[in-house]
Amino acid sequence: MNVLTVKDARKAFGEIKALQGASLELRQGELLALLGPNGAGKTTLIRAITGRVRLDSGEIRLFDRVLDGARTPPELGIVPQEVAVYPLLTARENLDAFGRLQGLSGGLLKDQVGWALDRTGLTDRADESVQRFSGGMKRRLNIACGVIHKPKVVLLDEPTVGVDPQSRDRIYDMLADLANQGVSLLVTTHHLEEAEARCSRTVIIDHGRVIASGSLSELVEQTVGRHRLVTLRLDGPFSPASGDVSDFAIDPADPRVLRARMRDVALELPPLLAHVNRAGRIVDDVDVRGPSLQSVFIHLTGRELRE
Repeated sequence: MNVLTVKDARKAFGEIKALQGASLELRQGELLALLGPNGAGKTTLIRAITGRVRLDSGEIRLFDRVLDGARTPPELGIVPQEVAVYPLLTARENLDAFGRLQGLSGGLLKDQVGWALDRTGLTDRADESVQRFSGGMKRRLNIACGVIHKPKVVLLDEPTVGVDPQSRDRIYDMLADLANQGVSLLVTTHHLEEAEARCSRTVIIDHGRVIASGSLSELVEQTVGRHRLVTLRLDGPFSPASGDVSDFAIDPADPRVLRARMRDVALELPPLLAHVNRAGRIVDDVDVRGPSLQSVFIHLTGRELRE
């Protein structure tokens, strides 16, 4: 079931075409990654969904209801890229304030504040001023304030930027907990390894258009293919034995390293190992890597730097 649908979204700021027909679907209970280079249109799309930007054309539906952009729907939770909490208040006071702004009160508000403090690992720092918090703690509180009212759909713009690995894990554990409760989450990030490990599907946007979407296996099949990169590190420089022919490359910077692309590692690796053996070398290490989300992303968007 699609809870959020964006169809043919278009938006220009003067001569700059930020969105040029972008479309995507977010399913119930899904953690969806929205990826793209700088300036690809990610933030504009998020702002359009939240009503902060009015589209020139196109349609956005939330639970099959067309959003007119006049206000942010109560079913929607928003976690901006900039930390948007009150630094002079405590964590508890921030959560209480944001909860009240979202219409919570009484026992429900108290329960939600307790849940948010527990899930973000801030219970023991709940009554300290936020200005004394680390960057990771502020990020976690920022997310908690965006979901305190139990929204059904949450939009997160770069929620883990600039945080340590421990905070990053805590944040994604919190998001996974929400997804398990049926909440749908759309996350923009430049951390491709996070998206690959934590998100069930990925949407890649560039130049204002969605250029690919699907699970990692689907994206790999559509783009770079399912070959594995096999790297052998030998005990010394490799010189092929006379008459040996094999589809591999010797690293020009280090002749002890061999690389080969293999579709079937079980079938294709033994002949390469035999070549190494005939050359009188010993394999010190073997590394087999499958196609990654990063390889798909670079294949689709290129290596050119974006400003």
